[in-house]
Amino acid sequence: MTGKTKDTPNRRTATETMAPLLMAWQAAGLGPLNWLAPTMLERMSDMGSEWFHFIATRVQEDVALQHALLHAKTPAQAQAVQMEFLKKAVDQYSAETGKLVELSGKLFEPADDVRDSDIDNVNV
Repeated sequence: MTGKTKDTPNRRTATETMAPLLMAWQAAGLGPLNWLAPTMLERMSDMGSEWFHFIATRVQEDVALQHALLHAKTPAQAQAVQMEFLKKAVDQYSAETGKLVELSGKLFEPADDVRDSDIDNVNV
């Protein structure tokens, strides 16, 4: 049955419930979020992109390690391969941590094209 019956209470949809609230927020201007949100989302995207690129690189390194270990002729060669892998991994993780710390430090900074008067205009 698609129609309402006498037994079915009159329920509002989620859209009917949320629409007035969202319209009130829009009318209020969302204050500082107007200048922050686009820049913050872009920088979060940059951080995610950086992290996924790093993970892809590390997976390639893991595959190369397995290949090198399979072709090692002696235990000494296998140990040398493992030591080089660990040294490179530590260096790469350290460098990546620095990049992510730098990116996260800029996460909440206002965009370069935002004036101080825009930041002070809260609109609420």
